[in-house]
Amino acid sequence: MTQTNPSKPIPRDLAGVAARPWTRIPKPALEPVRGVPTMLSVMEERLYLWAGEHWATGQGKIVDLGCFSGGSTARLAEGARRGGKSVEVHAFDRFRASESLKEKMLYAGGVPPFPGEDILPVASNLLAPWAPNVHFHKGEIEAAQWTSGPIEILTVDAAKTSATTDRIAEEFFPHLIPEQSLVIQQDFLHWKVPWIPAQMEWLKGYFRPLAHCPRDTIVYLCTRRPDHRALKMAAVKGREDMELIEAIEATRSRLSHFDIDAPLVEQIKTVKSNPNARRAKDLRKSV
Repeated sequence: MTQTNPSKPIPRDLAGVAARPWTRIPKPALEPVRGVPTMLSVMEERLYLWAGEHWATGQGKIVDLGCFSGGSTARLAEGARRGGKSVEVHAFDRFRASESLKEKMLYAGGVPPFPGEDILPVASNLLAPWAPNVHFHKGEIEAAQWTSGPIEILTVDAAKTSATTDRIAEEFFPHLIPEQSLVIQQDFLHWKVPWIPAQMEWLKGYFRPLAHCPRDTIVYLCTRRPDHRALKMAAVKGREDMELIEAIEATRSRLSHFDIDAPLVEQIKTVKSNPNARRAKDLRKSV
């Protein structure tokens, strides 16, 4: 497939995206990916399928951060296949799972039991139908490096700490294409990661919120490519709790038309109940 010039973005129907066209994708369209276990909601599955099919053009790569055994990657790659597009999909993850997680997500999804914590061979096998367009990157997200050019779709399900959130922004956001790239923040509304909406609020001059996809996802368009100074100003690590709360309050106002107030209020309660905690695994839900 011939790559188009990233400096000349293709005109987009942003109002159409706001209407959430993925909700109209019929259930049978997901059948080819049913064998790949995923933590996505059904509506998020449809979003990823839609993004691969209708948004990806080849101007840049698709990057999937935090794919576990490849569930989200499969939905993106299948969407690209449906659209007749030979687009590279890059899957980043530790590709490790405890026995309890394997039982919950893999064995329950039809994967035969296997020894050890390494799930990269499993992911590779599950995603074989979409080879050779899928590329695996094994390791900690904090150590990830991106050297493969422009990114057209960036999905984020790995911002489990404030430090990781900053690292993702630092490494991947500078490769987005203005007025072309989507950033799909999968955990945006999850109560355990209140730093995500805070950072996106601090980057409001660079990203335009387009839609909410239940459960917790917000879809953004990159309107300007954030530079080093902007990313430094939007860094989450080291911020005071009150700064996070103020940013989330601003997000409540900015995204009020999405009808997502309740989970944002829950995030504020979480920050107040967990002073200075900046790792999802350390947070306890407010009561």
